[in-house]
Amino acid sequence: GFLLKIIVENKSPNNFVLYALTRLEELDDLEEGSQKELLNLTQQDYMNRIEELNQSLKDAWSSDQKVKALKIVIQVRKLVYERIQSMCVDNRVSLPDNFSPECVNDTAKETCLNWFFKIASIRELIPRFYVEAAILKCNKFLSKTGISECLPRLTSMIRGIGDPLVAVYARAYLCRVGMEVAPQLKESLNKNFFDFLLTFKQIHGDTVQNQLVVQCVEIPLYLTLYSPAIDWILQCIAYRAPEVLLTEMMERCKKLGNNALLLNSVMSAFRAEFIAARSMDFIGMIKECDESGFPKHLLFRSLGLNLALADPPENDRLQILNEAWKVITKLKNPQDYINCAEVWVEYTCRHFTKREVNTVLADVIKHMTPDRAFEDAYPQLQSIIQKVITYIYDFSLLFSVEKFLPFLDMFQKESVRVEVCKCIMESFIKHQQESTKDPVILNALLHICKTMHDSVNALTLEDEKRMLAALINGFIKMVSFGRDFEQQLSFYVEARSMFCNLEPVLVQLIHSVNQLAMETRKVMKGNHSRKTAAFVRACVAFCFITIPSLSSIFTRLNLYLHSGQVALANQCLSQADAFFKAAVSLVPEVPKMISVDGKMRPSDAFLLEFLCNFFSTLLVVPDHPEQGVLFLVRGLLNVIQDYTWEDNSDDKIRIYTNVLHLLSAMTQEAYIYHVDKVDSNDTLYGGDSKFLTEINKLCETVIAQILDHLKTLGKEETLKRQSQLALYFFNTILAHGDLRNNKLNQLSVNLWNLAQKHGFADTKTMVKTLEYIKRRSNQPEMSHFTDLALRLPLQSRT
Repeated sequence: GFLLKIIVENKSPNNFVLYALTRLEELDDLEEGSQKELLNLTQQDYMNRIEELNQSLKDAWSSDQKVKALKIVIQVRKLVYERIQSMCVDNRVSLPDNFSPECVNDTAKETCLNWFFKIASIRELIPRFYVEAAILKCNKFLSKTGISECLPRLTSMIRGIGDPLVAVYARAYLCRVGMEVAPQLKESLNKNFFDFLLTFKQIHGDTVQNQLVVQCVEIPLYLTLYSPAIDWILQCIAYRAPEVLLTEMMERCKKLGNNALLLNSVMSAFRAEFIAARSMDFIGMIKECDESGFPKHLLFRSLGLNLALADPPENDRLQILNEAWKVITKLKNPQDYINCAEVWVEYTCRHFTKREVNTVLADVIKHMTPDRAFEDAYPQLQSIIQKVITYIYDFSLLFSVEKFLPFLDMFQKESVRVEVCKCIMESFIKHQQESTKDPVILNALLHICKTMHDSVNALTLEDEKRMLAALINGFIKMVSFGRDFEQQLSFYVEARSMFCNLEPVLVQLIHSVNQLAMETRKVMKGNHSRKTAAFVRACVAFCFITIPSLSSIFTRLNLYLHSGQVALANQCLSQADAFFKAAVSLVPEVPKMISVDGKMRPSDAFLLEFLCNFFSTLLVVPDHPEQGVLFLVRGLLNVIQDYTWEDNSDDKIRIYTNVLHLLSAMTQEAYIYHVDKVDSNDTLYGGDSKFLTEINKLCETVIAQILDHLKTLGKEETLKRQSQLALYFFNTILAHGDLRNNKLNQLSVNLWNLAQKHGFADTKTMVKTLEYIKRRSNQPEMSHFTDLALRLPLQSRT
């Protein structure tokens, strides 16, 4: 369609350009239905349908439906080949892809010849050429040499087309068809291009020049219409071509006075390695070009694109840059300038030091700042930044480039500025291998991260927030002041004030400060001096005042627990108590449903997991001297009791069972684990009988709660839950209780019977449990397990 428009309409090049821009993509979406439905028709039906298409073509053209007309032409062109191919089917076996003319029957050959004879009778040259070129592939049905004989003839036919613009697109079309059906016939393609070179002088002849005057078209605009066709022809010729062909093309360009249009197409078509090796030769040719028709800066841009892909000779590199930049820096039009500068920045970064890069960036700032020209060049400026950080990924070196940050100041549109900042931070996280405390890097990246943070508002998507937070967190993790812990904490304090609107960043800062406290403890080997003790308390205070600003309740709960553990490890006992009290006070606020990955989920499982972790910590937390015995455990039990649990949930009882695990561990003479340099209750109370009595009272209270709940599950629809919970409670007593106690022993038997009373118990589990009890009975001081085993019957489901 792109080519036929030149042929069939006598319109000005301006109209052609507009058409090409608005219609080309529409032609890619061809309607295949009309074509496919013809393949199984009789000959008469086929002829009738062709006639319908012919009439549709005329009607579409006359009603200015040019796109529809061209689709019909393309359909018919495909139909011819496939119709003839279908006539060669013998016993329903189709022709192979690499068939020879001997495989084609006489009927198909006769039909094919008939097509070519009818085409030959078309009197007008251009329609005759295009129709024959369109079905050039059909020559395969007639002879092995048909295509190779037709291509030179069609090439010569184009010499009869008087308009050089029409002629060059005819040559482009012939190259396109030739590459499709006979890519091995490169000589014919070369002849096509050399014919064009011989007739190129027509462009500057009186006929064309007079026509341009009438149509009010300037020669530079007119010449751009040739570029797509010439580029296509040369790309066909240059495809897998040897290097010597480029030398030949360059010689021909010189004979034509180094025509800029041809020179540009040559640089676009041939391999970048070939062009780069001859960079100085091309620069010499560019200098001698006539700039009136095709601007030299476009030639330098094309050369720069090649040099971005391949390296020129090392000794020529500086001279190439100087020659190119001499032309680029003189450009007055900002768009022309930035289009060239964008390409040559990559060459500069690739082969030179920060001094040359700085000079180029300064030149770009100089050209793009007046009249705020940068506002129309954000894509090119972004591309420049991307290229600079691609080649200079040592950020201490990057930020020592004096003009880098002033260059960033040109990005004054917030959305673009944020994208550039994201790009820089991604590069930093990817390439920064070691932590840094370089003040130049820190100040620059803090400024960049602040720009990203400040772009967040109520309309910012959650995914975008997560991405920005991840980039800022990546930066925070890479900052280290070594043993200067106070400076490290000051950095975290500053970061908290700068990034307060991104919750994941605050979470990271809390973790980082906790880690800092633990590193301090490690350096002091747990023996804090007055100075380090004050420092870790400052770290603890940072966390304590930051956690309440977080919105996620489970994030707050877990951070209270984690920070309390850190405070405990650093012997900050009152601060640890404050964290744990805060966690206990927060539990009643846990909602029934929470958002997890964008979906609402019940919170019970998350609360159960948190409380189990909390109980493990409470074992080693010593009682406060001014509070009652086990004040934190009692407070947590009260909260659990008052919490409104789901009606069909047994999580409350599972939590109570875990409380029994904790209380059992607290009765031991020496706890199974401790925090270094922190005296837990085993040391404080020393197995005092009053302390054990308090624990026993709590145990009785908790057991009563569990048994009351088991009674509520006596209804038919909850018997299975009752069985599972009874066995779970039985196993808890088995693992943690003293079964020499008659009451506890009898309770375990009752639970065992309850678990299998209604036939819901898993028999295999019950058998394995009983086997375990019998094995335990053989261990020293475990003889009472023998009696227990005798009291635990196994009931069948029947």
